[in-house]
Amino acid sequence: MNNGYVELSREQWSELRKNTPLTLTADELEELRGVDDPMDLTEVTDIYLPLTRLLNLHFTGSKQRSSVLSAFLGKSERRVPYVLGLAGSVAVGKSTTARLLHTLLARWPEHPHVELVTTDSFLYPNAVLESKKIMHRKGFPESYDRRALVRFVAEVKAGAAEACAPVYSHLEYDIVPGAAQVVKNPDILILEGLNVLQPAPPTSLAVNDYFDFSIYVDARVEDIRTWYVERFHKLRRTAFEDPKSYFRHIADMSYDEATKFAVNVWRDINERNLVENIAPTRGRADLVLKKGADHSVRKVRLRQT
Repeated sequence: MNNGYVELSREQWSELRKNTPLTLTADELEELRGVDDPMDLTEVTDIYLPLTRLLNLHFTGSKQRSSVLSAFLGKSERRVPYVLGLAGSVAVGKSTTARLLHTLLARWPEHPHVELVTTDSFLYPNAVLESKKIMHRKGFPESYDRRALVRFVAEVKAGAAEACAPVYSHLEYDIVPGAAQVVKNPDILILEGLNVLQPAPPTSLAVNDYFDFSIYVDARVEDIRTWYVERFHKLRRTAFEDPKSYFRHIADMSYDEATKFAVNVWRDINERNLVENIAPTRGRADLVLKKGADHSVRKVRLRQT
């Protein structure tokens, strides 16, 4: 055990699945996977079924604690949504993890209503980033409307009938004007993003103050860099070719030009953000999924204190 964590090998962790059934088909997994993410059903069985079992037990314990408090106060029990935070670098595979957990957790009878929201929805619109002269720091903590994000999660946690989040278009690389994702009092809210484990400024609340459980998807910086460049080339041959894409001009680059562009973006923006802001929050997570160079989870660290 290290700093309050117990570290489990892949084999030790997979044994904790117990009798948790596999409720996902290969076709469904194909739809959930991100660009160039090699996740297969073995990974789901060995890593994510034990994780959903843990989260189900944690969800049940959270409801029991809420019932005890209501009984103590002499109030009728109210439904309190369970909030799960998911953090990690660009290109580490956290979006696939979030979509997979969204699907798997919703198939447990105790919590069929699961919502997934990404913090991309709370990025300032490009026009605001440009006016603040921080367009080049998109994805860094200051590029998010932190107050709006905290307010949204607080509303969900308080049991609001509806809470609205903006909508972000990866194709257009901007917030969609007038669009909203409406979250209606879920059993579980999954909040996925780069900076969800960031501490709050003095006298303020952080979004993770509302989390019941948090996960950090981890890997070596060198491996994530490789995955980022590989994903970049896949997008160059697919999404970037769309005339509406913000990055349409990249589709016309040669392979070498695109590689140089991707490496520079990684070095100057994504790796810097990872090293300065994202990785330092890893120790705040309740659970860390440590990936190897092949994208598979090799170790799991679980907080026990």
